[in-house]
Amino acid sequence: MKVVLVGYMASGKSSVGRLLSNKLDIPFIDLDEYIEQQQEKSIPEIFSEKGEIFFRKLEHEMLSKVLTEQESVLLSTGGGTPCYSNNMGTILGTADHSIYLSLSIPALVDRISKEKKSRPLVKNLTNEELPEFIGKHLFERRQFYTQAQHTVNCDNKSLEEVVEEINQLLL
Repeated sequence: MKVVLVGYMASGKSSVGRLLSNKLDIPFIDLDEYIEQQQEKSIPEIFSEKGEIFFRKLEHEMLSKVLTEQESVLLSTGGGTPCYSNNMGTILGTADHSIYLSLSIPALVDRISKEKKSRPLVKNLTNEELPEFIGKHLFERRQFYTQAQHTVNCDNKSLEEVVEEINQLLL
């Protein structure tokens, strides 16, 4: 079984993915971590040294590689992954299940404000600028996220509740 989690940055894709992969007993891959291991550099380093265009091309190659080489996998994507290089088409064409982890703008602002330094797209924004940036950015990206087969609203839910809800969808 191939399951792919999509959603905005800080929506819980990696945390949910790790727990769910244990529950389903299938391997977990965080696409960003996979790219970092392959490149031996962090995502922020790749962005600053080679730029976003290079990163998005690399991301597409790594996504395709994981989904074709892995017989069974729970893959958590980066927030922008579904929005570039027809990656959503790749996901829909190769994964058994695609799941959009949806969160409200206030919930995303709350999460992202606590980890801005590790997020290249928002690290230079003030906390006051975050709601408008996230709102506009999410508006642009939602059209890709909502192509996923399932949408799970994660507002006011614990990690365990989200994992259980997804597990029920997969049965």
